[in-house]
Amino acid sequence: MKTILSATLVLGLCGLTIAQGEKADPVGTWKCEYEIGDMKRESTLKITKTGDKLAGTMSWPDQKETPLKDVKLKDKDLTFSAVREFMDNKIDIEYKLTITGDKLKGKGSAEFGGNKQEFDIEGKREKKDK
Repeated sequence: MKTILSATLVLGLCGLTIAQGEKADPVGTWKCEYEIGDMKRESTLKITKTGDKLAGTMSWPDQKETPLKDVKLKDKDLTFSAVREFMDNKIDIEYKLTITGDKLKGKGSAEFGGNKQEFDIEGKREKKDK
């Protein structure tokens, strides 16, 4: 009985260590949805990788692709910023997202009119690039 219990404990701990140590794969095209001011909005996030360097773009229905800045991945957490042009304003938006398989979830935040505003964002990978 002790042997079975010990084996179960060891296998359980190994599985937990492997699950925590996995890195997410951010590469691909993601369709994202978020809500600001009770209005549902969409964006497309594209992440590429060359060697160890991540890069990408984000686009919205009313704005063409804009390059991402400071794209970083730590374990499952993806961070970057993008400039959103809206009604003659340029708004720098910081993103902090967690990737789980082909889904991402997190927050975007921006300072607008002296106030910092946050919004929830979710996305689904549409295409996994190589």
